[in-house]
Amino acid sequence: MLTVDGLQYSNWSREIFEQMREGGVDAVHATLVYHETLRETLTRIGEWNRRFEAHGDLIMPVHAPGDIERAREAGKVGIFFGAQNCSPIEDDIDMVAVLRQLGLLIMQLTYNNQSLLACGCYESEDSGITRFGRQVIREMNRVGMVIDMSHSSERSTLEAIEISERPVIISHANPSFFHDAKRNKSDKVLKAIAENDGLLGFSAYPFHLKNGPDCTLEDYCDMIARTVDLMGIEHVGLGTDLCQNQPTSVLEWMRNGRWSKEMDYGEGSANNAGWPKPLAWLRDSRDFPNLMEALRAKGFAEQDVARIMGRNWVELLERTTTPME
Repeated sequence: MLTVDGLQYSNWSREIFEQMREGGVDAVHATLVYHETLRETLTRIGEWNRRFEAHGDLIMPVHAPGDIERAREAGKVGIFFGAQNCSPIEDDIDMVAVLRQLGLLIMQLTYNNQSLLACGCYESEDSGITRFGRQVIREMNRVGMVIDMSHSSERSTLEAIEISERPVIISHANPSFFHDAKRNKSDKVLKAIAENDGLLGFSAYPFHLKNGPDCTLEDYCDMIARTVDLMGIEHVGLGTDLCQNQPTSVLEWMRNGRWSKEMDYGEGSANNAGWPKPLAWLRDSRDFPNLMEALRAKGFAEQDVARIMGRNWVELLERTTTPME
């Protein structure tokens, strides 16, 4: 069964690539950057080029949806790049096309904070999409770069959907009805994503789950079933947000970047400042078959399990990443 994980940011190594292949993962949306500048983003791409060279028997780049099937046929894991912020384009709209040409398939308009494009989910006032943001959305549509609103606020997300001529996604978050976290999404947003022919990738990051690290696989599948009732089976997938073997310094970079002199704990707190304890049923990519079996046990038909596990991601990329004429 084709399996696509719509978001990971691990401390990449041969061991992790081998785990992906052992778990039957065919493709992964790998976070390239958070707060990095354009020059730093080019360095991250260069680092991945070295990985593709060193581990070419295990991984290959995905520049177009068809590359996922090619990776699968070759027994490799396809890697497609995403940015969790708009910082790589800085204030230059021409960089959208440049980065798409270099393989950046997905870009979030914000990462928790107000950006040059939109408002993040941690701001007290939701200002929506900016003038620059409207232009960038149009350019992302034109070049075939997917708009991701995972860390954005509600108004910004709804406005992005309204402005965009192509489907918008939330690559890694969960419904607010399951767990009322700032990063999770309201029914209104989820319905709008579905009506826009977009996609929600279910997160397995404990801060996004009921009962945190103690969330059961059964509860997780209950959440999926209820969301399918809300959005339709064609509009959901996985975006686990696995962050394997990352040091605390990476978590602090994600939360603080260069924007704050004071420590920001994001979804954690001073008393819970580190990485959350991993889920017992999803320690790494080798556990994906557990989720597949649990979905079957929940009553999902085989074709629906296939959609959730990866088919919907491939179809979403087919709808969104071909440049417009």
